[in-house]
Amino acid sequence: MISVTLPSPDNDWLASLDEPALHEALHARVEAAWHVALDVHPSLPRPDVWLDLRGKGAGQAHFTRGGLRFNPVLLRENREAFMVDVIPHEMAHWLVFHLEGPPARPHGHEWRTVMQKLYGLPPRTTHRFDVTRASPAPYCYRCGCATEHLFSARRHARAQRGTAYHCRHCRQRLRFVAQK
Repeated sequence: MISVTLPSPDNDWLASLDEPALHEALHARVEAAWHVALDVHPSLPRPDVWLDLRGKGAGQAHFTRGGLRFNPVLLRENREAFMVDVIPHEMAHWLVFHLEGPPARPHGHEWRTVMQKLYGLPPRTTHRFDVTRASPAPYCYRCGCATEHLFSARRHARAQRGTAYHCRHCRQRLRFVAQK
């Protein structure tokens, strides 16, 4: 597998794009990432692309729908990171699924290999985008290290029904404090 780095987008150009042009640029970048993947798997189907993902996720490979989903709010606020990291990340999932099938672990060895050797990127599994506008979370929870954790209505309802959530840093259980 030969590493083919997608050309870096021009940040000034990306910043100047209105919403329809930005969506068109995303589609073009997905197409370019798909063409890179075709070198490994010539019969790889072209994924459909939707900008309908909500919440904290930036992107999602949706195999039953046959394509890739992206979060338009996070795209608007993180244009370069989407073009450089998120699109290849999701295309790597698409490729691994079609090479290995459903038993492959989502961020397992195969996916990490595709990220590193095909796209020349570090295999990061999560983003660090500010998701405030993409995922309103008005329920405040706290832990032992006094970190504030904001929950969506759905996650708050689960916590109220008994699902235990823990801080990733101090590992203590999160406790409801207030609604913002």
